Amino acid sequence: MLRRIASELKHHAPFTALGAVTGIIFIVIIVSLNVLPHVSQVSQTVFYILHPTHVVFSALVTTAIYKKHGNGKTWAIILVGYLGSIGIATISDSLIPYLGETLLGLPNRGIHIGFIEEWWKVNPAAFLGIAFGYWRPITKFPHSGHVLISTWASLFHIIMALGGVVSWVTLLGIFLFLFLAVWLPCCTSDIVFPLLFTRSGNQRT
Repeated sequence: MLRRIASELKHHAPFTALGAVTGIIFIVIIVSLNVLPHVSQVSQTVFYILHPTHVVFSALVTTAIYKKHGNGKTWAIILVGYLGSIGIATISDSLIPYLGETLLGLPNRGIHIGFIEEWWKVNPAAFLGIAFGYWRPITKFPHSGHVLISTWASLFHIIMALGGVVSWVTLLGIFLFLFLAVWLPCCTSDIVFPLLFTRSGNQRT
């Protein structure tokens, strides 16, 4: 399992870094155009579009993999799909960005736990993904889509916290936390998390 985690992290590091770069470019553009305050006003709305979308895709793949290798019990499939999507997406899109916002001293930081703050969007998104994963088990969903959606959800979480001035030091810090927010949880969650609850954890999916 440790070898599998290391392999997943190594394989997805370049694309994750590229996704983080797109986020930094976006911030530079909106700061250069002096529209950061306007983007900040709509950033929470955008976050609560991207975050539930991330949850759907995560639940779909997590559920499908556990159904393929798990014990076949419906309640277990639903539980693993829900915890794997809500838990990992919350860490990726909210908790790690909030840690970055706190360490960088961003003025408008907030934690924004989606399945609590806007539960009527995020929890149904998880169950929608579980349903797709159960009835149409797709285990080869492109990680590129997962990475970009998660990166931009994390990005708009951070944009909510930004003030009017963004330094180069802040940009470097944002890049680091965008990278970590996606690389650590998302690039292993779809495969590693569901296999932790099976006896076939060393098998390829």
